[in-house]
Amino acid sequence: MKRKNVLIMGAAGRDFHNFNVYFRDNEEYNVVAFTATQIPNIEGRVYPAALAGKLYPQGIKIYEEKQLVELIKELKVDEVVFSYSDLPFNYVMTKASIVNAAGVSFRLMGAEETMIKSTKPVIAVLAVRTGCGKSQTSRRVVNLLRAAGKKVVAIRHPMPYGDLVKQKVQRFATLEDLKKHECTIEEIEEYEPHIAAGGVIYAGVYYEAILREAEKEADVILWDGGNNDTSFYKPDVTFTVVDPHRPGHELT
Repeated sequence: MKRKNVLIMGAAGRDFHNFNVYFRDNEEYNVVAFTATQIPNIEGRVYPAALAGKLYPQGIKIYEEKQLVELIKELKVDEVVFSYSDLPFNYVMTKASIVNAAGVSFRLMGAEETMIKSTKPVIAVLAVRTGCGKSQTSRRVVNLLRAAGKKVVAIRHPMPYGDLVKQKVQRFATLEDLKKHECTIEEIEEYEPHIAAGGVIYAGVYYEAILREAEKEADVILWDGGNNDTSFYKPDVTFTVVDPHRPGHELT
């Protein structure tokens, strides 16, 4: 059977996760490219063979999103999978229209296809857009659970801006770990408050491996979400934060 050629649109986070959990070892599909936007210095790189699995011994090239239409033609793409977040409805559906006009299918993957089940209880903190206060809410939930005697390990939505192989699984428990993993200012902003409060936070690229490591030391997993993305893990409880200063954004 001919494998379906897939292009994954992303921003170095949800796109890699969708690939890892659904496409990586799936012989029905052939992921011919990633495209990237939002994040600097991602395009032109390769999703490495060490993470891409046996079906992709050369890895998978990452292109600029502005090349989308020409890539659909050049790479004989059958389906485009949209895999990044923090966007209004009109933006996403404009991309869908561009893809459809190029003659191929446009896909948004659902939770059941992309969520990983944990052996431990999972609490997810999400939001309707970036900047609503997820991080503060996550830390408050962690403090409440700790006060109840639970060992909580947080896992942060990905920000893999460096060497993807080195960043496969990252654990942060001390300030030295921030230097060890060569964190950006944006990463430090998210991880440091957890460390300062005596906590442990994980992040990286390969989120099933990250979860399995976190489960070894946690009573409860806290998914500290990014943008307005859904959780990578199947949650037992979900908090969704809205922004009273930007009314209407929860609808768009």
